[in-house]
Amino acid sequence: MKKRVYRIRTQYIFEGVFEVIAESREDARQKVIQDCGMVMGGSIHSTLPDEDINWAFATHPDVRTGRITVQEELTKKGAMKTPMEIFLLLLIVS
Repeated sequence: MKKRVYRIRTQYIFEGVFEVIAESREDARQKVIQDCGMVMGGSIHSTLPDEDINWAFATHPDVRTGRITVQEELTKKGAMKTPMEIFLLLLIVS
């Protein structure tokens, strides 16, 4: 059986809560949207003062996969193309 490169759409979903000191629901919502976040390889962060914010989030995400598409077949030697070669092929196909 020939091996292929597959592209799998994937979502990593971290769910939790922020507790925010604010004047209203909308003020609290805006503070979370504007001043809180997370980046891959990092952690939950906020630019708000520590006394105004607290959070609790799971450390492991829910993983959801979506559509799976075949990108290309591997050569007989099994050599995969570089990420740049695959990117350029996708630009041509699109």
